[in-house]
Amino acid sequence: MPADHGRPAGGTPPEAPRRAPDGTASARPGGVPRGVPQPRPTDRFAELLVAVLSGQRPVHAMLRHSAGQAYDELIRLAERGPLRTRGARPVVRDIGWFVPREGAIEAFARIGAGDRLRAMAFRLERGRDLRWRCTAVELGGPR
Repeated sequence: MPADHGRPAGGTPPEAPRRAPDGTASARPGGVPRGVPQPRPTDRFAELLVAVLSGQRPVHAMLRHSAGQAYDELIRLAERGPLRTRGARPVVRDIGWFVPREGAIEAFARIGAGDRLRAMAFRLERGRDLRWRCTAVELGGPR
């Protein structure tokens, strides 16, 4: 698949630059200067979800990063340990996303562990506090 497969079909990409009132590029949140690459919210959440669903991190690690029924779904998924493996540790191989509206991202990730491949889909929504939270998560079966 081409490298731009993760580009949103509409709306502003999650990593769009912020502008100061004078129109110049401003520092990113946390005071990190422009030009210093920062992971997209989709990247951070995919890694965190894989860590929780593989048992590397406890479910409560997602408590402040989730909203609505997503946390309850994560509890159910984590109890089954769907990404726990013997041998190769699961890793995020690929991420794509779609921006259905400003403040929402629907993402998918391909999760690999050895020669096994699984699909994970999740939705992120930006709250009034401008923090991204996971509002839905689904995990597909092995292929």
